[in-house]
Amino acid sequence: MAYTPYSRYRTAPYKPGQTTPYKLSRSKIEDFINCPRCFWIDRRLKISKPDTPPFQINKAVDELFKKEFDKYRNDKKPHPLMIQFKVDAIPYSHDDLDKWRENFVGVQYLDKETNLILFGAVDDVWVNKNGELIVVDYKATAKKSEVSLDADWQISYKRQMEVYQWLLRKNDFKVSNTGYFVYTNGRLDLDGFNDRVEFRTKVIAYEGNDSWIAETVKNIKECLEQEDMPPSGRDCQYCEYAKSRTDLTLKYLIKNKKVK
Repeated sequence: MAYTPYSRYRTAPYKPGQTTPYKLSRSKIEDFINCPRCFWIDRRLKISKPDTPPFQINKAVDELFKKEFDKYRNDKKPHPLMIQFKVDAIPYSHDDLDKWRENFVGVQYLDKETNLILFGAVDDVWVNKNGELIVVDYKATAKKSEVSLDADWQISYKRQMEVYQWLLRKNDFKVSNTGYFVYTNGRLDLDGFNDRVEFRTKVIAYEGNDSWIAETVKNIKECLEQEDMPPSGRDCQYCEYAKSRTDLTLKYLIKNKKVK
């Protein structure tokens, strides 16, 4: 069932047994996978992990890519990158595309079984000749080697795309399993900066599989309902830091006779 009221409000803490739908972003699904404890503390107690600095260069690249692809969307023609990398599609036009791209709005779906509103903001959507929607994600980096999807940590990129594919399917769209990463790399081999950074861009295909999502959503609901904190995720740096700091603080207090 599609969820249409596109709420822009941030969520309050989850209350076990609540009957009102609870909104959960794509990034929170990823948080749960990485560490159920950090997720539970965030959603139940609203104690969030420390923020990372905003990636303003990446944000600028995203915005410029959107303007570029929107020009070809209006012309109903493929972008030159799509031609170069042999993607037989054009940018997709839809009345809700701006909503789908908007943070805290995105593509939304109300899962009746869990009463969770799942949502995620896509970068772009293309459409092939079969009428299948193609999820597209923009990525930017700067490194000497070629960009790829081979690193273990990039599983989060792949899950991200699969959630977007799943959300569009739940909104009754026909969606291709093949998505694309428009992945651009800032060049480090030039002689100087000279007030500009040059990029090389690749379009990388990825075959998504969203079969893991339904069970994960059920597990998230069970986690939200439980009263006790769940175990930490494997190798969670935040939990390790919190434990080390607590142990060190307690040792300090005992040593200085602040506590017994």
